[in-house]
Amino acid sequence: MSANVFDLTGKVVVVTGAAGGIGMAVCRQLGGSGATIVLSDVNKSGLESSKSELDSLGIKCGTFVSDTSIESQVVALYQYVVKEFGVPDVLVNNAAQGTHTPPQDTSMEVWNRVIGTSLTGYFLNAREFARVVLPSKKSAAIVNISSIAGSSAIGRGNFAYSTAKGGVNQFTRELAIEWAKSKIRVNAIQPCSVNTPGWRKWVETEGEKGRALMTQLVKGIPMGRVAEPEDIANAVHFLASDAAAMITGTILPVDGGNLAYNAGGTLGEY
Repeated sequence: MSANVFDLTGKVVVVTGAAGGIGMAVCRQLGGSGATIVLSDVNKSGLESSKSELDSLGIKCGTFVSDTSIESQVVALYQYVVKEFGVPDVLVNNAAQGTHTPPQDTSMEVWNRVIGTSLTGYFLNAREFARVVLPSKKSAAIVNISSIAGSSAIGRGNFAYSTAKGGVNQFTRELAIEWAKSKIRVNAIQPCSVNTPGWRKWVETEGEKGRALMTQLVKGIPMGRVAEPEDIANAVHFLASDAAAMITGTILPVDGGNLAYNAGGTLGEY
């Protein structure tokens, strides 16, 4: 094991949803530790912008436009990765879609879109990743970005999204057991609300309702703030590195104590 267990030099990392706030934070963090990053997203212009930023930081990277919910595009992604960079070492399943639609108003179109990206896409990427890694017999790691919504209901029309994230949690445990002897570690991270551009835009769009929601959210987080993308990226780095060589099947909350805090609890001295 390397003297610096967090060093990712020589590793090839695939990041889905790489053009977004969490995805780009992960790319910067892992690339800054020596990894070659393959960025995957449906947003072509976003990928180009992200690649320009990583290039300016001296991080070796490549991009591939891919919809994680479409099998043929995911298969093509891993063909590209192997051809251009070799067998990958790490997969960060990050691409996801949400909705704020009450269950009774959720159409099949909305349901399929959310489940397709936020759960089926994770499966397709993990499957194709394993198909190229297993024959190499190399050690590898998958880090799934889940959510506290996968363990505790949050309401506000997040029904389909929360269901998908609950699936991601169990998907993580099952794959960890299936692939443990093959040296592919599989873990997940559960963020609370994360201060990404997309999240900020949603809160701002909600106006006064959004500001009230922010107050409510922070009250439920003992550490008194929402997460920053870098908080999630740091946890991804740990689980992707040799520092977590004995960790698999873990669902790690990065939530400031949100899941630990009972709704009727009291912070500090009563």
